[in-house]
Amino acid sequence: MRMRGLVTLGFVILALSACGGRQPLKPVKDQALPAVPVGAATAPTAMDLMQASTQARPQRNVELLTQSQKRQADEFDLPPEKKPK
Repeated sequence: MRMRGLVTLGFVILALSACGGRQPLKPVKDQALPAVPVGAATAPTAMDLMQASTQARPQRNVELLTQSQKRQADEFDLPPEKKPK
């Protein structure tokens, strides 16, 4: 029973060690690269495609509220209609 556990642990360690490949990305053989975007001079590289855009990952505003403030009136905060149309 102990040997079975060691073999299982060995397979788990082997599987986890294969997860961390650090080789540069290369296109698959005989597969077309993405088209050049409109307005771009060159096609994006693999590393360019891996970088998240600012819209995908916006910067966080970590400025803390140091004083409590009263909420300003919102002219668009209307009560719901009584009868839906």
